[in-house]
Amino acid sequence: MPTPFASLSTLFTSPRPDRAGAGRRALLFVLAGNMLIDALEVSVVLVALPAMGRDLGLSMYGGQWMMSGFAAGFAALLLLGPRLAARWGRRRVYLAALTVFIAASLAGGLTDEGAVLAATRVVKGMCAALTAPTGLAIIGTVFRPGPEQSRAVSVYSLFGAAGFTVGLLSSGALTELSWRWNPVFPAPFAVLLLLAGVRLIPGDTGRTSAEPLRPAMARLVRNGPFVRSALCAATLNGTYLGLLLLLTHWLHDTWGWGSWETALAFLPACVPLALALPFAGRMVARFGTGPLIAAGGCATALGCATALLTGAPGTYVTGVLPVLLCVEAGFVLAFAALNLQAVSGIPAERRSTAVPVYQTAVQLGPLLSLPAVATAAGSGYRPALLILTALSTTGAVIACAPSRRARAGTAA
Repeated sequence: MPTPFASLSTLFTSPRPDRAGAGRRALLFVLAGNMLIDALEVSVVLVALPAMGRDLGLSMYGGQWMMSGFAAGFAALLLLGPRLAARWGRRRVYLAALTVFIAASLAGGLTDEGAVLAATRVVKGMCAALTAPTGLAIIGTVFRPGPEQSRAVSVYSLFGAAGFTVGLLSSGALTELSWRWNPVFPAPFAVLLLLAGVRLIPGDTGRTSAEPLRPAMARLVRNGPFVRSALCAATLNGTYLGLLLLLTHWLHDTWGWGSWETALAFLPACVPLALALPFAGRMVARFGTGPLIAAGGCATALGCATALLTGAPGTYVTGVLPVLLCVEAGFVLAFAALNLQAVSGIPAERRSTAVPVYQTAVQLGPLLSLPAVATAAGSGYRPALLILTALSTTGAVIACAPSRRARAGTAA
């Protein structure tokens, strides 16, 4: 899930163009719709991986690049994105990225080469790395700071959270026809958004600038809450997608489940977050970020450890559903709290650099876990789950370890 922007309503503070309310709502629909497509791309190939592997002659390790390739592209361009937008303008960068995304979608559905399909996934990840934060930046310039901007960011984030579920269901349904529809599926909707975006996305009212990366990185490395949040989010995202990869192949290869059955089986691992996201702010206000992050990390680790101890699942209800619910509970509890903790203490004018760095760290989780899980799965279900248990336990330890400030207070 590469779209945790819900806490960033004050990220951008540049002047707001004078636009009518109806025009702003239409623009928000375009930006949020593209956010949904970006999130959809994470899961739209998930349950199609066995069919792709069969037709293209790919092993589980080769097939996982359809997912980790997207994460790699997303991570590779996140830090460069603000600099491209500063140089060429947000409107130009946004529309260009959306155009390339459409072309890559069509190419992915037409190719007969696994390497080419993986390359299109990398390109689409790079496009998402440009459109997702740039769309949020455009919201920051168009909507008035305060309740109006907060509502817009909430809608934008909600579409992103729903995108994973939409992609999962689409993947299940389309694979029943042919997996080639999966990479092509977002293209027609992206064309409509592009046409609307040409009309609705405003031009830049002035030249923007991006903070120099090296001093910004030096400050972020010394920021304890930011580093802890980035590491915890990376382990959480890596565990989540690694688990779904493992279970996709287990349900298909061992139990003989079809793509639609597998997609429905995964709904408990994505629907709760979309439903809980509107209430995330209340949870953080009541419990604080630290306890929620710790609880989320422990829930994820507990689910993986229990699944490891019980071994290969015998039934869905007893062997698959519990670990899905535990890992999803980790997201529900920690998702918004991690975002808030990451930017806490960072001045608003410096968050435009901090957020891409944080998102890059989030994508490094699956970029490392997916190849590791696919490799370990060659030796069996338990070795792959051991990787996920170790990763999630590392996240839980980081989440539960007292911060430097807390240790200083105890010593005093």
